Amino acid sequence: MASNWLRPLLVVAALALSVSVRADVAVTLENCAACHGKDGASTTPEVPIIGGYSATYLTESLNNYKNKARPCPKATYSAGPLKGQSGDMCTIAGALADADIAAVADALSKKPFVKAKQTADAAKAAKGKAIHDASCTKCHTENGGSADDDAGLLAGQWMQYIHHTFEEFKSGQRPLPKKMKPKFDPLTKDDLDALANYYGSIK
Repeated sequence: MASNWLRPLLVVAALALSVSVRADVAVTLENCAACHGKDGASTTPEVPIIGGYSATYLTESLNNYKNKARPCPKATYSAGPLKGQSGDMCTIAGALADADIAAVADALSKKPFVKAKQTADAAKAAKGKAIHDASCTKCHTENGGSADDDAGLLAGQWMQYIHHTFEEFKSGQRPLPKKMKPKFDPLTKDDLDALANYYGSIK
């Protein structure tokens, strides 16, 4: 047990460490915003909106990038101090300690999910709704809009990003969750296009 004279020093050290960790997370979140937008509200169709995702899903996603279980294409920072430089999610996540990942995930989970402003094909969206209701709603509740599912938020997500994700699943570049595979595998390219339009139509 610390002596009386040592306790204040330990408190000061703990506070200093806490401030340092918060500062590091703030820098990381600033770097996230350079691609994903302020508070994870991406305005770029190929970059997902991530504010409002559950902390569990964000943590799992960052760890998958860290372990290179997900593809990591190069991207160019569009804003912030790294503007013009290129990077990839595996490198970014790989530089984060577990505590950093948890802190970033927690911070982004507390932000609102800001739905993309985009135009969907109404006929395709209607077909996509039928597919969702038949095959997806068990795990993606509230039309794919509930963070409590600990899954990626689909309702209002950028259609371009959804298309890209579907392509990664179909090609095997990104592993499918076991419970999703039997539902996803039979879907055709047109089915997936319809689903993307359905999710993109949700305002």
